[in-house]
Amino acid sequence: QPIVEGKADVVFGSRFVGETHRVLYFWHSVANKGLTMLSNMFTNLNLTDMEVCYKLFRREIIQGITLRSNRFGFEPEVTAKVARFTLADESGRRRLCRIYEIPVSYHGRTYHEGKKIGVKDGFQALYCILRFAFAD
Repeated sequence: QPIVEGKADVVFGSRFVGETHRVLYFWHSVANKGLTMLSNMFTNLNLTDMEVCYKLFRREIIQGITLRSNRFGFEPEVTAKVARFTLADESGRRRLCRIYEIPVSYHGRTYHEGKKIGVKDGFQALYCILRFAFAD
């Protein structure tokens, strides 16, 4: 809705604001909050859930960035690149993207139900946060 109303250029979903949700594993929650906090420190954003899969972009923004990562590197990379992406406003001046966050419904899976994330995925995300904070 914020994009349709002309208020936002990028919208991130968040599993942690608004609606009720199934409880995550404790250490997954700690890792998510830690990775989000570190990403926020380097991007000067104030997201609550950088690792959420739900993201919406205006076409010119997603077409204007080159993405290199996959798996758990994608979220830190796209977040870092969107945070510093500039576009022209109505007067032709450059401005940063307007980023909004909205609640999304979430029903986390157990490992028995098919959850596949592990410790190495967290380290890959950490590496990518640091990598894209300082380069490309």
